[in-house]
Amino acid sequence: MKATGIVRRVDDLGRIVIPKEIRRTLRIREGDPLEIYTEKDGGVIFRKYSPMGDLQEFAAQVCESIGTATGRIAAVADRDSIIALHGAPKRELLDKPNSQELEKIMEQRKNYLYQSGDALIPITDAAENYHLGVAAPILSQGDLIGCVMLLLDDGDSPLHEADQGLVKTVAGFLGMQMEP
Repeated sequence: MKATGIVRRVDDLGRIVIPKEIRRTLRIREGDPLEIYTEKDGGVIFRKYSPMGDLQEFAAQVCESIGTATGRIAAVADRDSIIALHGAPKRELLDKPNSQELEKIMEQRKNYLYQSGDALIPITDAAENYHLGVAAPILSQGDLIGCVMLLLDDGDSPLHEADQGLVKTVAGFLGMQMEP
């Protein structure tokens, strides 16, 4: 654990304000769920909660199936990072923060299909040689929780509407898995 040197008081309703700098650094937005942990020594830890975390192993299997069927790189992201991947080196993309461009695509809650001549949308800031080919948002009870993607490597040919249909179907299925 890293000390920040910031001290906050608990108000009469039990609330603590997380400083803006920390929220920005950790990409905590208004309405984001935080999971609370306690330590034996009395420490309290807040972690961003990802409902997709419960589906990480299942998402990895889905990525393997899609990647094998299409011969492309398949990925699943929650709202913050890539949580499952098949067809590319995991160290380059897995658990890396989503690019701002990818976050904007997800926030639109629309399907995306790259067309020749479109601006390339990077997946993460860490791996510039991979970009978005197809994406479909994962929605659960109307809430955006992530997206399913097929990625393009430098030099890959664009994907087709059939690929977009496949990704949309998988995203819908994953969204249903999150519902009670």
